[in-house]
Amino acid sequence: MKKHIAASLLTVLALTTAQANSLASETEKVDSMTLEERVQNLEAKLKKSDNKYKKLSKKLNKVKAHDAFDNVKFTVDFRNSIDTINYKYHDYGTLSGTEASNDALLSSRLYLNMKSKPMDKLTFYGQIAMYGTWGGSDLSHDVSLKDWSESSKTTDSTFRIRQAFINWADTIGEDGIPYSLSIGRRQSTDGFLSNFRENYNKSGSPLAHVTNMEVNGVMAQLQLEKYLLPGMFVKVVYGRAHTGGIDTLNDVGGYAPYAQDEGDLAENVDFFVVLGSLYNDGQYNLMYENATILDTKGARTGTVPTGAALPEGGKNKSLDAGTANLSALSLQVDGIGDEINDFLDNTTTFISLAMTNYDPNSGYQLLGSSDSESGYSYWLGAVIPDMITDDGKFGFEFNHGSKYWTPITWAEDTAIGSKVAVRGSAYEAYWNFNLFGVKNLASQIRYTHLQHDYTPSIRCAGWVTPKAVDIEADDVRFFVRYSY
Repeated sequence: MKKHIAASLLTVLALTTAQANSLASETEKVDSMTLEERVQNLEAKLKKSDNKYKKLSKKLNKVKAHDAFDNVKFTVDFRNSIDTINYKYHDYGTLSGTEASNDALLSSRLYLNMKSKPMDKLTFYGQIAMYGTWGGSDLSHDVSLKDWSESSKTTDSTFRIRQAFINWADTIGEDGIPYSLSIGRRQSTDGFLSNFRENYNKSGSPLAHVTNMEVNGVMAQLQLEKYLLPGMFVKVVYGRAHTGGIDTLNDVGGYAPYAQDEGDLAENVDFFVVLGSLYNDGQYNLMYENATILDTKGARTGTVPTGAALPEGGKNKSLDAGTANLSALSLQVDGIGDEINDFLDNTTTFISLAMTNYDPNSGYQLLGSSDSESGYSYWLGAVIPDMITDDGKFGFEFNHGSKYWTPITWAEDTAIGSKVAVRGSAYEAYWNFNLFGVKNLASQIRYTHLQHDYTPSIRCAGWVTPKAVDIEADDVRFFVRYSY
């Protein structure tokens, strides 16, 4: 053992001595160099180090590329809310003079967002959603099998597909005009202008004033700002809201799954949407949208059409009754004036005008009328710095809708129903802030008051006749949302 230790010590001593001699020799060599030779020697060492760095960077980029393109990336959006709600039925049939309330409606909403990008031009986007009330289950399911509506209502704790679509992005021609194509289910809630009241920095698509639900469809988008106005683009969407003849046994008792008989009233309900930005210079953004819905659901009038069969149960509703057109023009202004002060620079204002028109076919009614009926709405808002927290904002909004105002708003933008679809007036104030100053904990305190002058518009039911009513609804909400 002593011999081994001695041999090891001698080896270490020899190596140390050799290294010391080498360093001394190198030092003597450097000392004897001229200044020019020293610079050249340093440049050679830097070049050698640079080559090693490039090799390491190349390997690291390969790892990053594999990590980015070979996996599905997940992010989380988890919101917990408490709402205090109250209804006063001043004039509403047999409920006149009564009230209804819930002191503490507790709910949780979870979004699991997915993104996968196997190459630069092709991307998959997905979102799985759960939205339920505490202590509640199976509160309401859509009997018409519109599964795309369930994840936007506090239904239960079941996970559903809220988004699942692929997107191809490329350019056209030598000028490189950007375009994109996509197909699948797209998120159409929290759209333009509604993001402020939901405490989101960026809005979804399309315009929230006339559309607030998920859609299954095909989309094509073209950027036009190179040839026309700043920020200008156009988007065209075709989609399907309802599939007719989905029952295995059709109206005459035959076997024909997913098909309609001659004279069958359960037609497919398709929609075409054109939307985009007319002008966007970073401060002023003018957006537009027009949606056309074919075979909009309504009721029949007079006798049953020749050859047509009554729906199951003989109900005179949810029948293919005509065409609906919905249009909106919305302007958002980010910053008042030109660098007057920080407060005005960080103030956002907006105004939106919208119209809906329901035109029934002969022998049918839409919104209780055999004639074409139009509804109108305007939406005003201002979001200002709270002057309390670093990123906090106060928001104030006002909506007003006429008797026949009927947008596509299946999603409940408040616990007391859609305030955007109100046939009457809606007043709203909110405070957006980050809980504990943490950006991952976006929070809000919000008060909403609805005054219904006509029958509330619920899921754009074209067979419901708007009648004069007097209903007040109030909602005080607090939520905290974790996102990462």
